[in-house]
Amino acid sequence: MKLKALIIDDEELARKNLNMLLSEYCSDVEVIGDAGNIIDAKSKIESLNPDVIFLDIRMPRASEGFELLESIEKRNFFVIFVTAFKDYALKAFNANAIHYVLKPVDVDDLQNAVAKVIEIKGDYNAEPENFSTYFEAIKNLSSSIENKGYGNKIAISHTKGIKLIETNTILYAEASGNCTMLYFTDGKRYLDTRTLKIYESILNPKDFYRVHKSYIISIAELKEYINEDGHFAVLKTGKLVPVARNRVSTFVKTLKAL
Repeated sequence: MKLKALIIDDEELARKNLNMLLSEYCSDVEVIGDAGNIIDAKSKIESLNPDVIFLDIRMPRASEGFELLESIEKRNFFVIFVTAFKDYALKAFNANAIHYVLKPVDVDDLQNAVAKVIEIKGDYNAEPENFSTYFEAIKNLSSSIENKGYGNKIAISHTKGIKLIETNTILYAEASGNCTMLYFTDGKRYLDTRTLKIYESILNPKDFYRVHKSYIISIAELKEYINEDGHFAVLKTGKLVPVARNRVSTFVKTLKAL
């Protein structure tokens, strides 16, 4: 069954262009309507019951898009943000595991965003309560963009939805293929589909350090650095994390500056 989609953008040409791209390149999507303003958008979301909405968040104020989502009572749909935002805002999207495509829309990015929604849709339909956490992540995103930062919370996508976690509970992160395994101070761990490189960009560099191509550690959880039989960061749990030889010098300088 195709994803029922609604396109929300105040520019008619942008709506038509996205509709054309979806029709031509995303065979799993059926566009059931569009809207050029918040009032019309709310009415159509409530009456058409889309599976996913493509929402421009500069229409004309970024906050309007988030206010629209807050105003919907039955929030059982996904959001793919269509945005011209760059830099810090994209870090906020990544930190909150929220799907987006940049303007001008790239076909590969569009197909990838649609594929991710399709991948998680079944789990959300089976457990509708997951939408509460999903929209909490969107609310966190809104706050992050408004404050031009990404706060101390990030969202982890997992097989049954999204989990919001405090970054100060992360012990270390380890690359696992194109994914990242996050280890926490309480002994738990979660596998996220984002790469370690993305985590390097969204975790605060004052609190986390990439000591190796495969590891990022929490500075707060670091106990000591040793260079016996190799180079290692020793965490409070006793875990030894290797420090790459080419990163030793800057790592030691960072520690001395604490």
